[in-house]
Amino acid sequence: MIAGLLLAAGAGRRMGGPKALVDDWLVRSIEVLRDGGCDEVLVVLGAAADEARARLPEGQQVVVAANWDEGMGASLRVGLETLGPDVEAAVVHLVDLPDVGADVVSRVVSTGTTTGLARAAYSGVPGHPVLIGRDHWSRVIEAAVGDEGARRYLRSHDVRLVECGDLAGGRDVDSR
Repeated sequence: MIAGLLLAAGAGRRMGGPKALVDDWLVRSIEVLRDGGCDEVLVVLGAAADEARARLPEGQQVVVAANWDEGMGASLRVGLETLGPDVEAAVVHLVDLPDVGADVVSRVVSTGTTTGLARAAYSGVPGHPVLIGRDHWSRVIEAAVGDEGARRYLRSHDVRLVECGDLAGGRDVDSR
């Protein structure tokens, strides 16, 4: 089983408010993960969690990162710790990538690795989504601090880059 892990907890200071509340980004990101091949999707909320939760489809699995203001690392840790024991790999995606579609997720998922690491790349530049096999979760959780997320961990391990520049730009959006 492959789970989508949507990180949508930040305050979006540069955006002027939480990105989970921007347009349809939250619901669209869930659909992108599902349509891209994830068997289930867990949304990690933080800033404005109640308002963001109200925008979600009924029955959507959610966890709130109580210490979301520590940075992306807190959201990643809580998300990985919450996923069930039958999940083999997590596809980590960010809510602020509105041009990344299901075709990108599908390409990353189709690498066939559920024990390793795979990552979308855009014109050779690593980005999101990132597929993390369960064997890596405990070490990713240890390494995920501040706004680094899994960045340092991924730099020091063998990650299969999956070129997706023909499908999307992969740039996060920080202003309207």
